[in-house]
Amino acid sequence: MKALRWFVGKIILILNSLFSPRGMQRSATAQQEVDAAVANMQLYQFETCPFCVKVRRHAKRLNIPLATRDAKTSPWGQELLEQGGKRKVPCLRIEEDGQVTWMYESNDIMAYLDKRFA
Repeated sequence: MKALRWFVGKIILILNSLFSPRGMQRSATAQQEVDAAVANMQLYQFETCPFCVKVRRHAKRLNIPLATRDAKTSPWGQELLEQGGKRKVPCLRIEEDGQVTWMYESNDIMAYLDKRFA
């Protein structure tokens, strides 16, 4: 089963690289504003998770440079568990005005990114 998961994960990554979406175009000033807003966000993910790939592709389509953290490695997996409450990916950590929000579910994350940056 582990070998099958590894194989399917590699296929997902290959297809993702072959059919990578184009990012939306913004003015330099607008892109700098987006970059500044995204600076306090991190996407906790597994590289080959289909739902994580879906969120990363959506962020690329919106031209959002999200920082990613591999939840399989230390210290990110432990941080996700301790601070977010569960080791589930994808998870978007949003820090605004001193408040930290942990958003799970790929569709919720994509809807938030659309509302904020589209």
